[in-house]
Amino acid sequence: MDFIVLFLIVVLGLGFVRLFKSRLSPTALSHLQLLWFYHIVFGIYYCFFIQGDAIGYWEVAKRLNYSEFLYGLTQKGTYFMFSLNYFPSQVLGLSYFSGTLLYSLIGFMGLCFFYVTCYQLIPYNSQFMGYSLFPLLFFLPNLHFWSCAVGKDTLLFFAVGAFVYGLLQPVKRLPLLLLALAVSYFVRPHITLFLALSFGIAYLLSSKVSGFQRVFFTLVLLGIGIAILPTVLEFARIEEANFDSFSQFSASKSDVLSRANVDTRIDISSYPFPLKVFSFLFRPFFFDINGIPAVLASFENLLLLVLCFKVVRQELRSTFFQSPFVLKGLVLFLIFGTLAFSQSLGNIGIMIRMRNMFLPGLLLFILWSMSYQQAQKASRTV
Repeated sequence: MDFIVLFLIVVLGLGFVRLFKSRLSPTALSHLQLLWFYHIVFGIYYCFFIQGDAIGYWEVAKRLNYSEFLYGLTQKGTYFMFSLNYFPSQVLGLSYFSGTLLYSLIGFMGLCFFYVTCYQLIPYNSQFMGYSLFPLLFFLPNLHFWSCAVGKDTLLFFAVGAFVYGLLQPVKRLPLLLLALAVSYFVRPHITLFLALSFGIAYLLSSKVSGFQRVFFTLVLLGIGIAILPTVLEFARIEEANFDSFSQFSASKSDVLSRANVDTRIDISSYPFPLKVFSFLFRPFFFDINGIPAVLASFENLLLLVLCFKVVRQELRSTFFQSPFVLKGLVLFLIFGTLAFSQSLGNIGIMIRMRNMFLPGLLLFILWSMSYQQAQKASRTV
């Protein structure tokens, strides 16, 4: 059964890539297909070699009764995840392996949305040390590693990608926008709040968008943010205070999901603000190495740090304000997420996992900044 599911998911992934045939060059399309097979490798690796939250989300869902399933659909966060996995894991009887491949497909769909957005918005493909940064940056391992597992992070990666892609043509892609907001709201409501505020402000700052669109979408998105703010505050208290008091399957969930890797814990309480931000964005670094994955992540973070240094050396304010509003929104989303999570997370493993939904914003702004500087140089030489 697993092999049949694997075959079907591979076909579905390739089919999803083909949906963008008219928007991508043949070369860009072939790179996206290669990214799909690359992504599957990470999904298979995660399934067999990483023990963590993902197994709990799948196995607890298998033990839900029908009343617990219905109850979870009305909740947000972890309990919603149990109910979401109820149908594939219990009703269809899919194994954890098949579930991981299913979530890998969902994560890859999010990656496709970011990829196509990047291709459409960034005119110049800049180089670094002789290598073209697009699509090279889309092959960064952690971008795939944390978007293939059964769990919240994969769904949020999809939701952010779908939301960004939908805003390129908001009227035409309204169903996709609503789906993205619904997924993020039921998985982590505060992420929906960040999205609404970030892109609402981005519309307000974008003079290239028509006046009607600026006013309408700014009011809509900021209105959504204000409307869900009480839910976000309530959710934050519920996930902490009532976590251990939820009936029978809460105990199973607590046993599986509350485990944290002590090897990656760090005490950030004494860190100054800049070091907390650095830790969230660029760790693990070489002084954190405790295994091969940390070595790979350190090289990846070194590349990001060097590229970010190149970006901040340029006219950062002008680069930001000249960027398309979608990129402005992604940068603001990155800033909101960094400010929120860098102050509270004390585990490098959780940091890099939470960072993943914000990472595309950093990558796309790096690509835009270098493209913009290249365009400025070209205009000065004409």
